[in-house]
Amino acid sequence: MITKAYTKFFQELELNNHKEWFHANKKRYENEVRIPFLNLLSELIPMLREWDSRIFEDEKKAMFRINRDVRFSKDKTPYHTLLKAGFSPNGKKSMLPGYYLGISANTVHVGGGLFNVKPPELKLVRRHIAENVDEFLNIVNNKNFKNAFEEVKGETSKRIDKSLEITAERTDLIYKKQIYVMANLPLSEYYNSENLKDTIGSHFKTIKPLNEFLNSAF
Repeated sequence: MITKAYTKFFQELELNNHKEWFHANKKRYENEVRIPFLNLLSELIPMLREWDSRIFEDEKKAMFRINRDVRFSKDKTPYHTLLKAGFSPNGKKSMLPGYYLGISANTVHVGGGLFNVKPPELKLVRRHIAENVDEFLNIVNNKNFKNAFEEVKGETSKRIDKSLEITAERTDLIYKKQIYVMANLPLSEYYNSENLKDTIGSHFKTIKPLNEFLNSAF
């Protein structure tokens, strides 16, 4: 389970984001952060695989590295200040719709949808929305969906194909380059609690109809 020790580690890492501190606290990271996080993933994956068997069974394959890729970044701090995981068909970096979990010192970030999509695949998604706009709007305007996530996120294109302009009159979401949702929950409410798994699972279940719809575009 996630405990206050998880929060304390990341609070200290934010103040000491360098290799010397991290290596000196490597056992803390392993026992108080990485292992509890992986255990949580292992509890969530069976549910996700019931929905889509293409999601990998190994929780380690779902977790992103804590090390940052600083090659092209002005920020050269070596570590992320949260642990992240992605659950998508064919892996966490797949272009296909999936589910996301990130836990920082104070916040549980839980979401899903279409995060990584290239122009040819985006064209398919937009066409699918245009041809099934009622179904799409029923999903994103569902009361439970809106209560959990408030809004659909993603970068916005300035232009779309003229053939999609009729759809744009009904929903400006057709302009999105990604289509995903994200909720931010206070971690302190879930220390040492099975409710964390249940709450994340409930949010994933709310995202499920959106992901099934988006998957149908491919």
